[in-house]
Amino acid sequence: MKLSNNQSNAKSNTKSKGVDYWTKRISDQEMPALCSTVKTLEKLAKDDVSSLSILGKSVMHDNALTSRILRVANSATYSKGISHVTTVSRASVVLGFDTIRNICITAKLLSSLLESEGLTPEVYQRLIKLMARAFQAAMLAKMMLRDHDEELQEEVFIASLLYHLGESAFWSTGCEEAVELDASMAECEDPIQEKAMIREVLGTSFNTLSLGIARNWGLGDVLLKSLSNPNERTPEIRSIYLANQISELLAQDPLPAELLQQRLKQTADMLEIKVDELKGRMIRCSNATKKLAEAYGAKVLVEHLPNPKHLTKDLNAKVDAPVVRMPDMNEQLKKLRELTNCAMVKADFNQVITTTLEGILTGVGVDRCGVLLLSPNRKRLQPRIVLGDGAEQMKNEFIITLEQPQCLFCDCIELKQPMFVDDPSSAKWRLYMDDDLKNKTSATGFMISPLLVEQKVIGIIYADRDSTDRKLDQSEFDNFTHFSQLANVCLSAAMGH
Repeated sequence: MKLSNNQSNAKSNTKSKGVDYWTKRISDQEMPALCSTVKTLEKLAKDDVSSLSILGKSVMHDNALTSRILRVANSATYSKGISHVTTVSRASVVLGFDTIRNICITAKLLSSLLESEGLTPEVYQRLIKLMARAFQAAMLAKMMLRDHDEELQEEVFIASLLYHLGESAFWSTGCEEAVELDASMAECEDPIQEKAMIREVLGTSFNTLSLGIARNWGLGDVLLKSLSNPNERTPEIRSIYLANQISELLAQDPLPAELLQQRLKQTADMLEIKVDELKGRMIRCSNATKKLAEAYGAKVLVEHLPNPKHLTKDLNAKVDAPVVRMPDMNEQLKKLRELTNCAMVKADFNQVITTTLEGILTGVGVDRCGVLLLSPNRKRLQPRIVLGDGAEQMKNEFIITLEQPQCLFCDCIELKQPMFVDDPSSAKWRLYMDDDLKNKTSATGFMISPLLVEQKVIGIIYADRDSTDRKLDQSEFDNFTHFSQLANVCLSAAMGH
């Protein structure tokens, strides 16, 4: 691997580095062949008349690339029973330019990364595992859109594969910064701290680097949208997001079964099928992924592909039975420390809220919790992030209007004070509980607290024990309030300069 003159001065130059520096370095020094191939292919995409013949000529000089393209074009995934193709031009005619272009980009990407030289064993292992997850995510996303046209399926495949392009490209450089960051991350178990380490070394995040490279190389709109707005609800962006989430969860040890089940349920709901049917499709997809990786000459990825055994019976036992989460002081302290670190590094909104809700869910010991944000006209609260039992249903249905004569949530917002509804049927709270609110909240009680940024309320944090019908007590409300207040500190810190 080529080493740049700047590497010996990595630490002293960190502050001057950022997305532009790394995008230019990766494009010009580390992966110029891949950058050139992608840019050529994107230009050809705009010239329908001559693109097929030019594509064939543009890869003819690269025998290894041509061989891989033809192996993949003739694989079970793409051949569809057609006669064996022996030239790239013929494959382009049979499969279409978009499909062959994406096969070409995938082949070039895999060869560029897998053939990286001079990597330490630790960095190489990290790169291989990341690539395996990305390859599985690409196949999963394509599978999720199997009822859509093939062009969209191919766009989603390549966007999922390149979703972590910035991180993959960085590790493939094998530079001094990569070795040092790998060593630091290997000793860190806190994802918030990991992100701070990455930003310290690169001067940017891996996601922003992926976005920078995607723009510089002229990669498609689907990839750009998935990186810049991952929460968009269109089928293609949702598929890319869920496929990457599921692939990452399946690769974790120990398996985060509850969170995986939540992602599977979200995916099944999107596809309008049952979770068990989704799991069957995913197992078949996993087998197809192994065969396709071999066709691409990337057999080294196979042993690191997420294991489909996690999709069988053991996980099913957790589907319907509610999890009884008891208060856990160790988990509380862990999440409070993470929030303190969020304030110090000025973490973004999603990091702060997710850490807060994880602390409330597993530390305080509730069944479900979520953040509801005020609408622009401040007349409605809409769920933004929800964790716990029935999270997807809560996210879709837990919408609170703020125009009732007796409005509990209005009082919480106006007074900027947390509230503990210990017994919704008691005289103290009965007037607040109209039928709509009764249907949404828990009959055994719930807790709410204002979400503030620089003393302005932007939403509400909510928690209850609805699925297990357990009561909450004062100490649990105190702990809930502690998390809420620290979240507000973090959000205000992030807004400060």
